[in-house]
Amino acid sequence: MEPLSKNNTNNNLVKPSLNVETLDPIEPSPLRKIIVVASIAAGVQFGWALQLSLLTPYVQLLGIPHKWASFIWLCGPISGMLVQPIVGYHSDRCTSRFGRRRPFIAAGALAVAVAVFLIGYAADLGHATGDNLAKQSRPRAIAIFVVGFWILDVANNMLQGPCRALLADLSAGDHRKTRNANAFFSFFMAVGNVLGYAAGSFSGLHRMFPFTMTKACDIYCANLKSCFFLSIILLLTLTTAALIYVKERALVPDQKNPNVKEDGGIQCFGELFGAFHELKRPMWILLLVTCLNWIAWFPFLLFDTDWMGKEIYGGKVGNGKASKSYDMGVHAGALGLMLNSIVLGVTSLGVEFLARVVGGVKRLWGIVNFLLAISLAMTVLVTKMAEHSRQFPGGDVNADPLPPTGAIKAGALTLFSVLGIPLAITYSIPFALASIFSITSGAGQGLSLGVLNLAIVIPQVRINFISF
Repeated sequence: MEPLSKNNTNNNLVKPSLNVETLDPIEPSPLRKIIVVASIAAGVQFGWALQLSLLTPYVQLLGIPHKWASFIWLCGPISGMLVQPIVGYHSDRCTSRFGRRRPFIAAGALAVAVAVFLIGYAADLGHATGDNLAKQSRPRAIAIFVVGFWILDVANNMLQGPCRALLADLSAGDHRKTRNANAFFSFFMAVGNVLGYAAGSFSGLHRMFPFTMTKACDIYCANLKSCFFLSIILLLTLTTAALIYVKERALVPDQKNPNVKEDGGIQCFGELFGAFHELKRPMWILLLVTCLNWIAWFPFLLFDTDWMGKEIYGGKVGNGKASKSYDMGVHAGALGLMLNSIVLGVTSLGVEFLARVVGGVKRLWGIVNFLLAISLAMTVLVTKMAEHSRQFPGGDVNADPLPPTGAIKAGALTLFSVLGIPLAITYSIPFALASIFSITSGAGQGLSLGVLNLAIVIPQVRINFISF
């Protein structure tokens, strides 16, 4: 990366037609306000952790073939490709009396609650509308699930973009505080992950909500419902606290351009494509490295617990049911993701220190990318070792295999843990740099983060099509 300077007036992004930066406070906001806003990430990531650890097995239990799971996961990157730039563009220009970002954050949180309800109750609603529980596939439940899942990803994109943009607004151009704000956001993502994976690994959670277990919803499904109820409570609590405590001033059009009007989605994507035309070398490097990061990350994040269930524990999924060894592997994978999140949280708080130790943010990002590549390559070795050492009760290869040896399980969990280090950098440094580029160029934070988001979602679409 080329060094950043406040004197660098090159337009890394196209400047919007409204003076969207004039409402930033002269001085950065107190750290406590930044922390309160960043804490929303814990509520968002709680639900996201449940998606990563439990939903791929869940869709297979509903009767969706394994290869179609990748198609369903396409909704995340597609919604991110469309929703984040549009929401970012309009949040830069929102003239609501409640502020620019807060209305989008509130709407996103409510939409998440609705989506989670649809996902959790997909099996029940499908059965109520005519699904035959004796059949392998439940088409109505699948349709309800897919609708809820798409709404959830749209809502998450609608929520996270304005949250990060609000953090940049509160940092008021202070580069160090911008990096710290994104580090806190990453830290609270780790907190949400720990809570989500811990909930996902606990098989008795449904006892807190006994009404969740029904004829159409077994213990696994009831646990998923219970996790989602806790997710809704946490997200709405944190969002309400942030919206009440942190205030924004209403935006008015730039007095030099009093006749400026909203031009809708066409203008949004016009500015987005114009931004790519005007990008300078540092921003292109940022987008390229981010893109390569997510090409590496997404297969692991999509199939991590499934990898544990099938490749490490040797389990199988078929006829709408999972074998006992597969269930054990999924729960072990949830434990691994929780360990990953603990490392993620600790590393997030030490990003500034680590950058100073290794000689800068650029060098730190390069080092952890090598660590990421080595760790992902080691998954192949652990898989081969698990296959070689797999044992079956009574020597019957058609029976459900015995759990892997302690060494194999420890190796897999170690990989999960080590990957928390590069994940912390992936969740913080790119977003901080994008915000800094936005500040130095005078572009809106929302649109700047929308440009960065394209470097994340395009690799996800590619990986999904390859998996499909």
